[in-house]
This record gives sequence, C-alpha cells and structure tokens, in this order.
Amino acid sequence: MPHMIKHDEDHFLEASVNRGRNDTVVTAKDAVLKRMPVFLHPEAFKKNMQVNQPKDISHFHIVGINYKKTDAAIRGLYAINQDQYQQLLATAREAGLTDLFVLSTCNRTEIYGFATEAAVLRDLLCNAASGNPQVFAELAYQRSGEDAVRHLYQVGTGLDSQILGDYEIIGQIKGAAKFAKAHGSIGTFLERLVNSVLQVSKLIKNETGLSSGTVSVAFAAVRMLEKKVPDICHNKNIVLLGVGKIGRNTCKNMMEYLGVRNITLINRTTAVAEEFAGQHGLQYTPYEQMDATLQQADVILVATNAPQPTILPAHMEGAGRKLIIDLSIPFNVAPEVRELEHVEVINVDDLSKVQDETLQMRLSEVPKAMSIIDEHMEEFLYWFKMRKHAVVLKAVKEKLTEIHAREIKEQKNGAQYNLEDLEEVSSRIIQKMINLMAGKVRRETDKGDDYIAMISDIFETGVNHE
Repeated sequence: MPHMIKHDEDHFLEASVNRGRNDTVVTAKDAVLKRMPVFLHPEAFKKNMQVNQPKDISHFHIVGINYKKTDAAIRGLYAINQDQYQQLLATAREAGLTDLFVLSTCNRTEIYGFATEAAVLRDLLCNAASGNPQVFAELAYQRSGEDAVRHLYQVGTGLDSQILGDYEIIGQIKGAAKFAKAHGSIGTFLERLVNSVLQVSKLIKNETGLSSGTVSVAFAAVRMLEKKVPDICHNKNIVLLGVGKIGRNTCKNMMEYLGVRNITLINRTTAVAEEFAGQHGLQYTPYEQMDATLQQADVILVATNAPQPTILPAHMEGAGRKLIIDLSIPFNVAPEVRELEHVEVINVDDLSKVQDETLQMRLSEVPKAMSIIDEHMEEFLYWFKMRKHAVVLKAVKEKLTEIHAREIKEQKNGAQYNLEDLEEVSSRIIQKMINLMAGKVRRETDKGDDYIAMISDIFETGVNHE
C-alpha cells in the first residue's frame, strides 16, 4: 500500500505522551447516565460564578474527559454542540469569565480558561452538557498553571490523541478558539497561547515524523474499510452521510488510497453535497431520498454529528448485509441497529484498534516533538512574565513623567533656561531609568518578580503585579 499523506483542510492539534492503557475505561453500562438537574439553578449558578477573573497563571485551568477512561457512549453525553457552546460562553460572560474556550471532539471534551478554581469551569461545562454532572466530576482530569499550558501543547500536537500524531485535532482547536473569540470570550493570554500551539503543531508536522502514516480518525476509517471490505472497488455501493470536515477528509482518502468512486453523498443541506460531488466526480442524493439510498448501500459512513441518531433500525429493514462506520460523537447510529444480524456497526473507539504499522516509528519521534514544545512553551511563559512586568513598568514611567512635568512647571517660575533643552534632557533621563529597570529584570529572570514588586511599591503605582 502506498505511503499515506493525510488530507486535512486546516492544519491544527491534540495531546499526552503516556500510551499506557492501565486506566479503567468507563462505559455507559457502568454509570447512571440519566440526565440530572445541574448543581445549581441557572441564576444561582451564574451568581455563584461572579468573580473577578484572576490573571495569575496558577488560575489557568483545564478540566475534561477523554478516551483514556471513558468510552464513546459516555463521551457523547458530554459533547458540546454549537448551540450549547454559545450558551455556555454567554453564561461565562455574565459571570465575568472572559478568557476560555471548549474543545469538544470525538475523543475528548475539555474546557480551558481562567477561574478562581477548576471546579468553576467544570460546573460551567456540566451546566451545558447532557450528562450527569456527578459522573463527570468522578471521571474528569484537571490541570492548572503551567501544567495546563503544557497539556494544550500536547493535545494540539497529537501527543495525547487516541491515534498518536493525529493532525486533525489542531483544526478543531483553531475552530473552537475562533468561535469563542467571535463571542467575546478569548483574551490576550489564550489568543497568544493558541497561536503558539498552532505554530508548534506546524513545526512538529514539518520537522518530525510524528504525523506520518495513519494519523486521524478519517484515515483509520479507510484502513478499516480496506480490512473489512477487500473488494470495495468492485461494485460496492458506498454512502457518505454528512459532508462536513471529517466526512470530506474520509471521502478524499477513500478516493485516493482505495481508488473508489462509487460514492453517493447525502447532506441535510443538499447544496453542500452537490458542490462537493461536482468537484470530485461523485454522486449525491437529496436528504429527502435518504431512506431508499441507504437500502441499496453496502457501506455507510456516518459523519453527521447530530444530537440524535440519524440511522435508525427502520432504515435497515428488509435490506441486505451492511457495514456502517459511525464517525460521530455522540453516536448517530441508534444502539438498536447494532443488534441487527445483517448489520455490522463500527464506532470511533473501534477504529483506534486498527493495526498501525507506523506506530513504533511515530513513538520514536515523541522526544523530538517534546523538545520543540519545551522550547516554544518557554518562550510563551517568558512573554507572559514580561507582559506582566510591562504593566508595572508602564505605571512607573507614568509616575516619572508626572514628576518630570511637575519639575518643569516649577522651573518655569525660576531663573532663565532653555525649555526645549530641559524637556529633552529630562525625557531621556526617564526613559533611561525605565531601560535600566527593564534590563535588570530581563537579565535576572529568577528575581524578576521580586524586582518588579519592589519597583511597584517604591513608586506606589497601585498596580497589582500578581
């Protein structure tokens, strides 16, 4: 089989390095997942969260669940769709939280942001999701401060992905952050951090072999088809339901690496399917004619990402044998369909078990990727520290300028002098003093916080340097 180069329309990230599977995976059967009331009534919830957003990095948190301890059914209960995301951001803004975003993919749901404590973000997420908040609290992991920053770098570079090196996640991070920014919920810290993660993702993609081979859910679906339907190129009817990003990527890979063309596209908005079909010489069917098309299919790929199942047992009645690959979270194939003898259903967790011949090679690239992360994370943290110091230095400069202006005013009432020369000299003195202080802080970074605190206190700037 030729070497695979993954199709991806956006170049962005996901992460963690420990590939061990010792954690117990919780399934829907292991927990009571009936929807329960949120911890607090919505108004009380908002009131409970109304705090001034801290700017200390120790108050930057990530809370989430992923594939390591939960199966796809559980993860689907905490998946956040666009409407839920918009409402979550609105609730956060009312509570004074303005620097956060939510990453919801087939393998994880995570919330990143500033809050007094991680539990505030956890409750915010659970208030928007469909699952039991108590179950989420038991299953969730959290990181704070620099650990939270590192986690985002690892997620964004595919080090924490179910398929090591998955390169699709970075586009999902970019989209999630872009949505939050459009709704007034991304501040300077997160915008800078996400941009850094995007840059690191591209560097790792170009300078290491971490993303070589099968590195996405869409790719794994193609490998699964190759294994399950070896004669897929010979008179097999393939239907792709859902022409979003994952659907398009899967379709492109099927055409290029399996050589299939007998693909029929179905999308709720028919114009989207029609356009993609026209670009690639495929067929499409209006959504209203979906039932008849599904009946005739041998292989069905479901990438609709709808809140409710789109494939029901009724669609399979009286039909021949079928293979269905459900690429959606939550599942878009009804559980009852799995029980039909003539239908085999494969979900995203099943896809992660596809034999991966390039895994060992990609594991050997992890140290290189970590080195790149370390370098750029250090640069980001240095920027954050200096930005914090810059606020105090600016206030000191304003204080010195105030002194300068007062002295000039007093001089005007005294002896003769050249005003222009005096103002130029005194302005240079102020700037030199600022440069000296800034240089000292840069040279001795370990003592930088102490120096800046002392300067702030001496000049009584009133700036909270924390």
